[in-house]
Amino acid sequence: MSAEVKNILLSGVGGQGILFASNLICDVTMKSGYDVKKNEIHGMSQRGGSVTSHIRYGSSIFSPVI
Repeated sequence: MSAEVKNILLSGVGGQGILFASNLICDVTMKSGYDVKKNEIHGMSQRGGSVTSHIRYGSSIFSPVI
């Protein structure tokens, strides 16, 4: 494992695909031994609004927001 922190920002419209993808990425990185933090901003997801998901992983993560 590297001490470097990696950041992933997913964005889209509607929300279901973004939320599923962020959960999948978090599961894989946790099983790989990294500390993982995730933050989701749903906005107006029920009406086709924007949805973002911040994912940070590394050896030690303190904040979920990029």
